[in-house]
Amino acid sequence: MLNPFPSLLTYSLLAPFILRVVLGLIFIDLGILIFKSEKKRWVESFEALGLNPTSLFVPLYGLLQIAGGILLIIGLWTQVAALGFAIITGIELYVEWSAGEVLKRDLVFYLLLFVISVSILLAGAGAYALDIPL
Repeated sequence: MLNPFPSLLTYSLLAPFILRVVLGLIFIDLGILIFKSEKKRWVESFEALGLNPTSLFVPLYGLLQIAGGILLIIGLWTQVAALGFAIITGIELYVEWSAGEVLKRDLVFYLLLFVISVSILLAGAGAYALDIPL
């Protein structure tokens, strides 16, 4: 079947750009929430998962989310950041699926973040990135 809008394929590099910027903004927001309103919940979640000391791991996790989100937005080390987020969201997806009372988020939320991360990992940074495809 023919593509109904072949002229839009000219802008195909914008799709990864849009996905990486949105994913970056989401992870920056999630990282900031770890330091503010959701800190207690993340400490309880890490304790339930046996990740101690939580006073070290929870802020480190928040910093990783913020730093990775910034890397995605500017398009630097995009595939590395996307791989990290794919691993993180894959683990969170599994934890949410097997023990929903630990993370207390929607399973679909983690699935969406996982799929976007894998998509960016496979497609690359797209337009307006500092990464140079080889």
